[in-house]
Amino acid sequence: MSLFLMFAILFGFYSEAYGKGSLDIDMKLKALNKPALKTIKSEDGDIIDCIDIYKQHAFNHPALRNHKIQMKPSVEFGAMKTTIPNNGSDGQITSQIWSKSGNCPTGTIPVRRVSREDIRRASSPSRFGKKPPHRYSFLDNALQQKGNFNITAENINLPRPKFISEAVLIALGYNYLGAQSDINVWNPPRVQASDYSSSQIWLLGGLSDAFESIEAGWAVNPSVFGDSRTRLFIYWTIDGYNQTGCFNLLCSGFVQTTTMFALGAAIEPVSTPSQTQYFFTASMFLDTNNGNWWLICANNVIGYWPGSLFSYLKHSATAVQWGGEVHSPNVRKNPHTITSMGSGQWASSLWAEASCHTNIRIKDYSLQIKYPEYLSEYADEYNCYSTNLNRRTYKSEPYFYFGGPGQNPRCP
Repeated sequence: MSLFLMFAILFGFYSEAYGKGSLDIDMKLKALNKPALKTIKSEDGDIIDCIDIYKQHAFNHPALRNHKIQMKPSVEFGAMKTTIPNNGSDGQITSQIWSKSGNCPTGTIPVRRVSREDIRRASSPSRFGKKPPHRYSFLDNALQQKGNFNITAENINLPRPKFISEAVLIALGYNYLGAQSDINVWNPPRVQASDYSSSQIWLLGGLSDAFESIEAGWAVNPSVFGDSRTRLFIYWTIDGYNQTGCFNLLCSGFVQTTTMFALGAAIEPVSTPSQTQYFFTASMFLDTNNGNWWLICANNVIGYWPGSLFSYLKHSATAVQWGGEVHSPNVRKNPHTITSMGSGQWASSLWAEASCHTNIRIKDYSLQIKYPEYLSEYADEYNCYSTNLNRRTYKSEPYFYFGGPGQNPRCP
């Protein structure tokens, strides 16, 4: 048997055993899983590696080769009065499941270890942890004019993206330096293996077909994490999800500074209908001294997106969204996906039944923290996932409820 033939047979066995692109997976794992100074095995099965803060994956980005890490913001988002009903039925999330098993030492950051199986679930190693390309047509209008924008299906310029369905509250008309809300935490039922369901805040800028975005919230994402747990997540892109950006730390870019929270790690407890409601406060704001966008979740400074990643967002955002998103190959189809959004209940179910954002705030060039002046509700598929901006009284704090069951008699 020739050496060439033997090599071909062995290569065939290797490909059969490990799958096409195994070498690409090896390279991806090496890039993502940095050497750990300490390893924590969480009771939920996650492995958390404590990585030297100066050797984190962020610094592999070409724009950050000579980046000097900023350990804390030079400006603050500011204080916000909490108006969630304080009747003993709500609680702030303050930690993650893995932290019961240990903590990371000073000078390190906790990073969820990526497994070979995680990457195998992606269409390719290069698309692991990435959203499909998207388009926000209203951003072009936001760059051209100021004033009261009414976001409807007609002026969003359908068709919308094939694989994403959103139910959101949108603020337009100003240059935004920050956004904030208390995000109600749920575990949406029936999230399918190829889908994800999220509750989040988006800050957007740029043009519709190559927009820039930074995002944070919670998600159930079996295709990335291999389970149906509710997990803390972030995202960023500078080209409408085409080539750049990713969830969490699955590509270089976001600089993490906290030792307390691991992006992509599970959150508990979660809310239950008519029972205790859990939430965490999420804030994203621009450090105007250097262009970095900071993220604070559950009263912890998580880290920042360096201004050098962006063009438009280096200066401000032109749109903010609060709400939920379902990604699935079976949105806008019959049969529709059964993946739910939020709590899985319609927005009309209101407090302790439907998922919500409360204490919704923006920060603009006045540097004041305020309720947005112009807001519009929008749902891609209102018979599948709905919205409801609701005030109990004329003077009370607005609550933005959103979500739904997905497939149902109105959404077959």
